[in-house]
Amino acid sequence: MKNPQPYDEDDDWISKSEIKREADRLKKIGAELVALTNPQLETIEMSPTLREAIALAKRLKDKREAARRHMNYIGKVMRTENEEVINAGLDKIRNKHIYQAQAQLALEKQREQLINQGDEAINALIEAHPQLERQKLRQLVRQAKKEQAQEQIGKAHKELINYLKQAQ
Repeated sequence: MKNPQPYDEDDDWISKSEIKREADRLKKIGAELVALTNPQLETIEMSPTLREAIALAKRLKDKREAARRHMNYIGKVMRTENEEVINAGLDKIRNKHIYQAQAQLALEKQREQLINQGDEAINALIEAHPQLERQKLRQLVRQAKKEQAQEQIGKAHKELINYLKQAQ
């Protein structure tokens, strides 16, 4: 009988149960990726190997045992992936409405800054986004200021927000 290697205190020993838990966790992330639509998948950065495995898993959904085995394969491929990037992409998809609300608030803040600061804010915005037209931006800001003075916030404020959306 062979003598087992003595355990070094420097080695990181991982139990078999811990390895299985990690594999199950990666399979769950893989299953979540398989459940996404193709346009959603395109927003997540991953290797071509994982993309192909996900595409095949989508085709195997009707074949129960083949799909189960393939999910194990996806879990194996996930070990070599950058998990942080994939989780960040999944987080954006899961919380899409929160990101959209934050973007809308940022646009409204930028609009108020343009209205309150005038040419100084317009020039800074033009430097950051050269595709914007200075004349059109000034015109929209002027109209929004008029509306604000008349206490009729409406059309010009919406047009200014829409124009700022184009810059992003």
